[in-house]
Amino acid sequence: MALSSLELCTGAGGQAIGLETAGYEHEAVVEIDHDCCETLRLNRPNWTVLEEDIWKLKGKPFVGVDLFAAGLPCPPFSIAGQRLGLKDERNLFPAALRLIAEIRPRAVMISEAFKLAGIVLGRKLMCCGGCSAVENRC
Repeated sequence: MALSSLELCTGAGGQAIGLETAGYEHEAVVEIDHDCCETLRLNRPNWTVLEEDIWKLKGKPFVGVDLFAAGLPCPPFSIAGQRLGLKDERNLFPAALRLIAEIRPRAVMISEAFKLAGIVLGRKLMCCGGCSAVENRC
């Protein structure tokens, strides 16, 4: 039986294709950018592509999904951005946390989250098991 996933801020689908290759079946992929959604629909017509703002997305239809994945934008916290942090309208981390609480997935994978989570949650993050996959690109 395949594992299920929900992916937010999918963009053109690079991470989603990787998850598909790893054996995940997407309950849905969510992206606000119309052109990205059209690309996803063209390249993966069997996927459920939701062209939606994640602030408005309801978690209830996805309760029990195995993996909650997201590629949240990092400019609100990046040295390349204006570093407005929590005041930046592009900060989608609170919306993602709300959805995680509603959905209660078995696992969560958020790219670009290392610095974001530490700022939003107000604590330092540790990588369990000495993993080398944690990236600090923001």
